[in-house]
Amino acid sequence: MQLHQRRRPSVNFHTQHNASLRFAPLVCRASPREEKEVVVVEGDDGMRRLLQILLWGAEGIYIFWLFLLPYAPDLFESWEERDRRSLRIGTWQFSDSKIALLRVVGIHLIESPVLHPMSEGLFNFVIGWTFMFAPLLFTDYKRDRYKGSLDVLWGFQMFLTNTFLIPYMAIRLNDEDAEYIPRKPSQLGSVMIHGAPIVGLIGGAVCLISALWAFFGRQDSNFGSIADRLEFLVSYLGSERLAYAFIWDICLYIIFQPWLIGDNLQNVQKSKVSFVRYLRFVPVIGLIAYLLFLNLDEEP
Repeated sequence: MQLHQRRRPSVNFHTQHNASLRFAPLVCRASPREEKEVVVVEGDDGMRRLLQILLWGAEGIYIFWLFLLPYAPDLFESWEERDRRSLRIGTWQFSDSKIALLRVVGIHLIESPVLHPMSEGLFNFVIGWTFMFAPLLFTDYKRDRYKGSLDVLWGFQMFLTNTFLIPYMAIRLNDEDAEYIPRKPSQLGSVMIHGAPIVGLIGGAVCLISALWAFFGRQDSNFGSIADRLEFLVSYLGSERLAYAFIWDICLYIIFQPWLIGDNLQNVQKSKVSFVRYLRFVPVIGLIAYLLFLNLDEEP
């Protein structure tokens, strides 16, 4: 008797699998790609307090070292002589353009002294850089924590000394007042914000021309080569408290520029955020980039 084994029906798993895929709905498990946005995050309270202590300490050192203690340049010069000479130099540098205009119309009431181009270049370089800081201050998202006038602050910074910027950097680290109503920008602030690209171009041009003037200006007046001018700069910084203060200002700007720009990248056009984020560490140029690519469509 022949036994016939009953075979089990074979199952084609590939066919069933393909069939199930053929009729199964396709579900995308990937999450939608979101656009990158700049998120402002407050730092750790302990770190903020430490930074405030360091800033107020730097302000005290700045004032005592440059204005009260006798260790900065001009040690053997009386305060009256020093103030008179510093005021005279600043007045001449501010009035050179006015004197030139008077000469055009044939008026020669006063002759301006010939200053070393290195001292003129240093002075005007700091002025150009300070000029560009105005839109940055007026668009700072922490500016309302400073209860004073930003117009006055920038005016003191522009025409006196950069020491007024140090307290602002410390005060802007205070805790946010929830009950405080944000202030609208002043007329000066509104002009500086909406004209930020123009401010950047003008300030950048002033800085560039000042640097070129310091090294190549007045070639016919026997001020020497580039090496001679650098040697004069070293001696100038060691003998003039005004020049010594300008170097302090430049050092502070090198620190504060990337700090402020980094805290306000949300004000930059989205397509230029990465570019400005890295360029902010380059003195002057990073600030020019921030002003050129400031998003003027949204009120800061």
